[in-house]
Amino acid sequence: MRVVKLVSFLVLSLIFACNSAKKERSLNEASKFNIENILKNNVEKIKTVAQTYTRFDSFPRHVNKNNTQWSFVKTTDWCSGFYPGMLWYAYEYSGDEGLKKQAVNFTEPLKVIAYSSARNHDIGFQLYCSYGNGYRLTGNQNYKEVLLAAADTLATLYNPKVGSILSWPSQIKRYKHNTIIDNMMNLELLFWAAKNGGDKSLYNIAKSHAEQTMKHLVREDGSAFHVGSFDMETGAFLQGYTHQGYANESMWARGQGWGIYGFAMAYRETGDSNFLNTAIKLSDKFLERLPEDGIPFWDFDDPKIPNVPKDASAAAVAACGLMELSGLVQDEKLKSKYFNAGKTLVENLSSSAYLSHAKNDALLLHSTGNHPKNKEMDVPIIYADYYYMEALLRLKKLENI
Repeated sequence: MRVVKLVSFLVLSLIFACNSAKKERSLNEASKFNIENILKNNVEKIKTVAQTYTRFDSFPRHVNKNNTQWSFVKTTDWCSGFYPGMLWYAYEYSGDEGLKKQAVNFTEPLKVIAYSSARNHDIGFQLYCSYGNGYRLTGNQNYKEVLLAAADTLATLYNPKVGSILSWPSQIKRYKHNTIIDNMMNLELLFWAAKNGGDKSLYNIAKSHAEQTMKHLVREDGSAFHVGSFDMETGAFLQGYTHQGYANESMWARGQGWGIYGFAMAYRETGDSNFLNTAIKLSDKFLERLPEDGIPFWDFDDPKIPNVPKDASAAAVAACGLMELSGLVQDEKLKSKYFNAGKTLVENLSSSAYLSHAKNDALLLHSTGNHPKNKEMDVPIIYADYYYMEALLRLKKLENI
C-alpha cells in the first residue's frame, strides 16, 4: 500500500510540475510579447520569401506537410488575393519599396477577375484584399477603377427574390440559392464602392444580404450555420447546412470568425444596431467556448476534441473582428472586453506554439482548411498569415491611440 501511495504521489507531483511549467512558459511568452519585434520579424521573413519569386500569376496558398515552401494556385483560386494583401500590409508597416514593388507585381494580374463573369462571391477576398489595400496605401486611380468594376461584377450574383448574393453558383444543385457566412466579408467591397463612385444600389444589396444572413444563418444561441439554402423563386429559407464544419448544427470555428468580423463591419457601414448586436452575440459565443490555450479547434463541436486539429486562421480572423468591434461598442467595459480578447488571440498566435519561425516560408502553423474533405489539415494557410498581419497592425494602431 505504501508503494502504491508513493507512486501515486510521484505521478501527481509530476503532473503538477508539468502543468506549472506549461503555465510558466505561457506567462513568460505573454510577458515577452513585443508587437514591434513580431512585426519586424514577420516583415523581414515576408520580404526574404517574396524576393525569391519572379512569376506573378501564381499565388501562395498553403505549405504541404513535410515541405517548407508555399504551394501555389492560379488567379481564379479564392485565395489569390491574400498574398498580395499580405505584401501590402508588410509595406504599410515598413515603407520598404521592394515590398511595394512585389505587392504591385502580385496585385495587377488579378485585374481580370473584375472584368470577367462572376464565378462566386470570393471577388471581395480576391480584389478587396489586394487592390483594396493597394488603393488605400497608394491612391492609385487605376486600382479604384478595378475595385468599382469588381463590385459591379459581384453584384450580378444578387437575387432580389432572396435578398442575398448567390455565394456558390457551382453548388446550386446541392443547396439551391446558397448564402454562406464567409460571404459577409465580401460585402465590404460593395459598401466601399457605393461610397466611392459606384452605384448606390450596391449599398442596398450589401445591407439586404447582411439582413438575410443575420435572420437565417445566425442561430439563437449565437453560433452560425455555414450555409443557408433558399428557394430561388420564392426566397423562402429552406435549411441550414455545413460544408466545411463537422455537422449542420455544429459551430465551425472559422465561420464564427467570419461572422464576428462581417457583422461588425456591416454595423460600421450602416449604423444598424441589429448588426452590432449580432456581432456581439457571435463574439460572446466564440469567446465562451475557446479552449484553454485560447486557439479554437477547427470545429467547436467535433466529438474527438482534444484530439483534433486547431485552426489558427479562425483565431486570426476573429482577432481582427474583435478589435473592429471594440471600436464600435459604446460601453467601456465591452470595449475593454473585446479589445483584450482580440489582443490575447494575437499574443497566443505569436507564441512558439504557432509561429513557424524557420520551419517554413509561412508565418503561422496549425490552420485547417477543409476538414471533411481532409484538405489542408493542420498546415500553414495564406489567409491565416494575411489576417494575422492585419490583426498585428490593428493592435499596433489601437495601442498607439
